[in-house]
Amino acid sequence: MKNSYLRSILTSLLALSVLPALAQQPTFTRQDSIRGSITPERAWWDLTYYHLDIAVNPADSTVRGKNTVHYKVLEPNQLLQLDLQPPMTMEKVLQDGKPLQVKQDGNAWYITLTEKQEKGAVNALEVHYSGKPQVSVRPPWTGGFTWQKDNNGKPFVATSNQGDGASLWWPCKDHMYDEPDSMLISVRVPGNLTNVSNGRLRKVDTNNDGTKTFHWFVSNPINNYGVNVNIADYVHFSEKYQGEKGSLDCDYYVLRDNLNKAKKQFKDVPRTLQAFEHWFGPYPFYEDSYKLVEVPYLGMEHQSSVTYGNGYQNGYMGYDLSSSGWGMKFDYIIVHESGHEWFANNITYKDAADMWIHESFTTYSENLFVEYHYGKEAGNAYIIGIRKNIQNDSPIIGYYDVNQEGSGDMYPKGANMLHTLRQIVNDDEKWRGILRGLNKDFYHQTVTTQQIEDYLSQKTGRDLSNFFNQYLRDTRLPRLEYKLDGTKLQYRWTNTVNGFNMPVKVFVAGKEQWLQPTGNWQELTGLKKGAKIVVDPNFYIAQGKPGAS
Repeated sequence: MKNSYLRSILTSLLALSVLPALAQQPTFTRQDSIRGSITPERAWWDLTYYHLDIAVNPADSTVRGKNTVHYKVLEPNQLLQLDLQPPMTMEKVLQDGKPLQVKQDGNAWYITLTEKQEKGAVNALEVHYSGKPQVSVRPPWTGGFTWQKDNNGKPFVATSNQGDGASLWWPCKDHMYDEPDSMLISVRVPGNLTNVSNGRLRKVDTNNDGTKTFHWFVSNPINNYGVNVNIADYVHFSEKYQGEKGSLDCDYYVLRDNLNKAKKQFKDVPRTLQAFEHWFGPYPFYEDSYKLVEVPYLGMEHQSSVTYGNGYQNGYMGYDLSSSGWGMKFDYIIVHESGHEWFANNITYKDAADMWIHESFTTYSENLFVEYHYGKEAGNAYIIGIRKNIQNDSPIIGYYDVNQEGSGDMYPKGANMLHTLRQIVNDDEKWRGILRGLNKDFYHQTVTTQQIEDYLSQKTGRDLSNFFNQYLRDTRLPRLEYKLDGTKLQYRWTNTVNGFNMPVKVFVAGKEQWLQPTGNWQELTGLKKGAKIVVDPNFYIAQGKPGAS
């Protein structure tokens, strides 16, 4: 029962995905294409800045306000697409104070601009909207608002919308390829509550109607699903982490009754930052601070506003996903969601099909956290342990241009793919340099799978195209077949894509030996008769004699 439970939660773990079928491609709608592709009505303009200015009313579960969208004209055009999902509705759109014609097509809203859009100009739209946003029925795996109350009867409200889209509750350019360079988030809430969003708190206005408006400024590019609103009777404490770029402000917002528990449990934050700065380079958002915010769901990687709901306990809701024992040495949500600051928020996929860039690297970061604090053998045991959660049911890469993620295997299988690649590199300092280089060379960028594959091939000095085809685009686990014949070892790869030629480390009579298998039988001669062959378990492969299962 425990294994099936762990497998089910790992498969869905923050993936928010509908998995591609093995036998046939799913049916996609026109709305899927409008949402998931860079449409002509999106392509001609570049986001520069948002000012989201809203009132959130927990009493009737409504959101009302406006989003001012600043953009640069890349090519002249008069039709612009924004996204807002029903039951939310756009009330009016203004440019230079003048109302514009707006036409709705499902989740997309097409705005006809009257002023000529000159190439290079920076213009703005003021989008007024309101409604009762979708309620998340299973946060964070389904998107929307969560409206709850704390133990004292006060509102406990939060957003989570990865996959389903930020346009569930605010009008935006709801595609991952384009991010604003900065953003101001102004949220009006009842006066006895606090709103926490991304970035730094600029000021708090006390309004005549008994409400307060919290103004949060994000000075770095931010992906749309990373924008969040968290409203509760929060108490605040803080510390400063002395990191690679100096002093990093770490702020914590938790429910009043949980302050003492949080002060103990959140000690995992500085040691998480310490491990990840070692492996990945400086925390990517020093200017915007680091925050950990309690929410009424498990957690999510909202940029500089990481949300937490793991019950102030180690493991994943009290379970060790690796069954190695090492998974109980840390709070899974603090470590995993903080890892996303490097892979998801610093390096962000352009298309949802490439979600593995977020989840494979971040799941792999758990192993690196364990290794940093408890040693290499502990890290190896942890990542090998999560293999039992791999299903190999469908490819890790999803379908492009339809907002479709791949298999939930992007978590444990993707992490083990990266762990296997580390074995191929066979140089820990070089590997660390590659991971740090990724975060430096793709700093605050949106990327494609091809860019990441090409980068890793270049930096490892090896063509990894078939390696990635095997692990990202195929469901088969490569199998090393071998047989001993006297003093001769014969070996080959089976169950692989064409051209798969990954080297593998084995131990022959206890002595390390690198093999270079292909799809054809090869030989290693001069062995002692009856020598024992042991394949390095850090390679994620199957193995055995020909014909054996």
